[in-house]
Amino acid sequence: MVTDHIPGRLIAVEGLDGSGKSTQIHLLYQWLNGLGCKVFFSEWNSSSIVRSATRKGKKKQLLTPTTFSLIHATDFADRYERQILPMLEAGYIVLCDRYIYTSFARDGVRGCDSHWLRKLYGFARHPHITLYFELPLETALGRILEGRPQLKYFEAGMDLNLSGDIYESFRIFQGRVKEQYDAMAEEFGFTVIDASQHIHVQQESVREMIEEKIDLPRFKLRVKR
Repeated sequence: MVTDHIPGRLIAVEGLDGSGKSTQIHLLYQWLNGLGCKVFFSEWNSSSIVRSATRKGKKKQLLTPTTFSLIHATDFADRYERQILPMLEAGYIVLCDRYIYTSFARDGVRGCDSHWLRKLYGFARHPHITLYFELPLETALGRILEGRPQLKYFEAGMDLNLSGDIYESFRIFQGRVKEQYDAMAEEFGFTVIDASQHIHVQQESVREMIEEKIDLPRFKLRVKR
C-alpha cells in the first residue's frame, strides 16, 4: 500500500449491508460541506466506464469469483486514478462509501486468496481514517429484509451454492463477510463504531473523532475578496 504524504485526507466507511454506513457518510459529507471544507464523495462500484459491463455480467450470472473481483478492481482503479487520487493531491477531504476492504471481505468469502487481493489493490493508499460500522448480524439482516422485499442474486451469495433458499444464503454469506471485517478491524486499524446506536449519536461521535484527527480549518475554501 502507498502511504507517502499527500495534501488531502481520505476517509472510508465499511460495514455490512444494513449497518447504516452510507447514511453516516452522507451526513458527514453534508456537515463538512456546510463548514465550507473542500470535500469530495466517491461510491463503490460507480465507475461510468465499468458499470455497464458489471451490470451485464451480473444479469447473465456469468461472473466467476475471480472475474467478479477483477471487474470491481477495474472499477475502483478507474475511480482512484481519475477521481480519488487527483482530489487528494488537490488537498480535498475525500469520503469513500466502501473502499478496498469491501473487496477483501466479499471476494475473500468467495474464495479469492487474501494475499492476491492485497497485491491487486497494492496501488491504493490506506485511508487516513477507516470507520467500521459494526452491527450484530441479525440486526443488519433485519434492516435489509425489512426494506428490500427481493434480494439480489450476488448480494445473497447465491453463486456460492450456500443454500437453495436465497434468504438463508444471504444470512450465511453476510455472516462470513462480517467475520472478514472483524478480522480486518485489527489488521488495518479500523475505528469501530457501534452501529446499533441512534443515527445522531453515531454521527456526533464521528464528527468529534474527525475534528480530533483532522485539522479542518486547513481544508476550508478560501473566499477571494
